[in-house]
Amino acid sequence: MKTFLERLNAGEVLVADGATGTNLHAMGLKGGIPPEDLVMDQPELLQKLAGMFVEAGSDIILTCTFGGTRLRMKDSKYVDRAPEVNKRAVDLARKAASARPDVLVAGSMGPTGLLMKPYGPMEPAQAIETYAEQAKALAEAGVDLLLIETMFAFDEADAAFEGARSATSLPIVVSFSYDRGVRTMMGVKPKDVVKRYKEKGAAAVGANCGTTLENMGKIIAEYAATEPGFPLWAKPNAGLPRMDPAMTHAIYDVTPEEMGVAALGNIANGARIVGGCCGSSPAHVGGIAQAVKK
Repeated sequence: MKTFLERLNAGEVLVADGATGTNLHAMGLKGGIPPEDLVMDQPELLQKLAGMFVEAGSDIILTCTFGGTRLRMKDSKYVDRAPEVNKRAVDLARKAASARPDVLVAGSMGPTGLLMKPYGPMEPAQAIETYAEQAKALAEAGVDLLLIETMFAFDEADAAFEGARSATSLPIVVSFSYDRGVRTMMGVKPKDVVKRYKEKGAAAVGANCGTTLENMGKIIAEYAATEPGFPLWAKPNAGLPRMDPAMTHAIYDVTPEEMGVAALGNIANGARIVGGCCGSSPAHVGGIAQAVKK
């Protein structure tokens, strides 16, 4: 199988997977349970969801390790087994990926949930250490690339990148979340993100989660205008959620066909990896894959 970098260098457009949390809730996961705990407690549920994404057309699936740093797992019963949780999550993703020989597995590395000093309690060295531990476990278990995702501040994203790079030479993708339209909650701009992480040696830079499909298009366009030709990653939500009448769950109104159209627009602006984030079901991924690969 060709590596992630070989496929990027060959000009291939890759379809990523959809949401983890919102799909798991739709499959019965109760609120307040970290998805990472399911790696140990209900592995068959995670493998089933990953398999659905593979069947829908994903070329890249993510490990269920978004909150898999020791710092983020501080309230989990498995906090002292963080590396084991990460490694088992890779095994589950690998089993799901085996249904198609060309499916890649990306090791997901999300925020710790803590702010860096002076805004919060986290020390830079502490952050670097926890991300290095996670990256080492993911790499040893056999992921094809690492994804540092849903970042909103340079200090934590830098710590994650430094920690990951200290542990492995695997390709690293850096993805920020722009929940203030085309800015992050800390005011970070897309043009500064792509400049910074291209210089640091990221394999691709992108955006995930955020707000609307329209705003995601603007973000990808700003990335592309700043660093033309650099590989970009686009994983938008299926629109903005609204609560159902009973106020029990969020509803995302964007259709699979609309996700496919948006993916084509992002590809036209330079995206090389397209998928979905919150609210994106296997059907949405299928809509993207059908649009991209027809």
